Amino acid sequence: MPEVAKEQQALDLYAKVEDLLGVKDAAPDLYAYYFRFLDRTGFDSLLDVGCGSGDFLLELARRFPAKRVKGIDLSPVMVESSRQKGLDVQAVDLCDISDSFDLLTTVFDMLNYLDRRALKRFLSCVDEIVESGGYFLCDINTLYGFEVISVGSYIVDDGNRFLTVDGEYGDLLYESFFTLFERSNETCFRKSEATIRQYYHTAEEIGTLLPNMKLLREESVTLYGEKPDKHFLVFQKN
Repeated sequence: MPEVAKEQQALDLYAKVEDLLGVKDAAPDLYAYYFRFLDRTGFDSLLDVGCGSGDFLLELARRFPAKRVKGIDLSPVMVESSRQKGLDVQAVDLCDISDSFDLLTTVFDMLNYLDRRALKRFLSCVDEIVESGGYFLCDINTLYGFEVISVGSYIVDDGNRFLTVDGEYGDLLYESFFTLFERSNETCFRKSEATIRQYYHTAEEIGTLLPNMKLLREESVTLYGEKPDKHFLVFQKN
């Protein structure tokens, strides 16, 4: 199977099980960092990249009803879920966006899904799309988040879906191996598998790939453990 097809398969599998992973429980605590900044920042338009099922966009629309808020995601499954909530969302690559925005956000370690080459391409498009004086907001995983929080096995069963996730970290690469059994009838389950990769990045690394932006803020975020597992970053375009 081509690599692009494998990545799409992994995205679609993740979309099916996101609600089983505890992400939605932790999300409000992470969103708070974004909203504290947005609440005191003037903007007219915002693009959320990797918008997923649209929870962040929904809260944005509630808090800022007069603003132009849009989302994009590479997973058609996620996009359809967001559209059913009445959100303006497209299944499109960031670099294919022709509009410009005051603000661009990537929430819940989206940048960690990009290797160095993909990260460089992505951030060059961020620089093109964010207007002068505008902002880029993101969060990235810490080494503690990868080495301690994410490694090991995770198993969950909701009666209709049985999911196992095995995580390994080494050489700045985190791999999670997903195995999902979905009930198709009373006696049969349908099995699907995928590998999702994430890459360790630092604020300094991201900054070097955004030469036209300056790092305004870096805050430590603790969602799951005793130490910070994420960093919240704010860049402003010159």
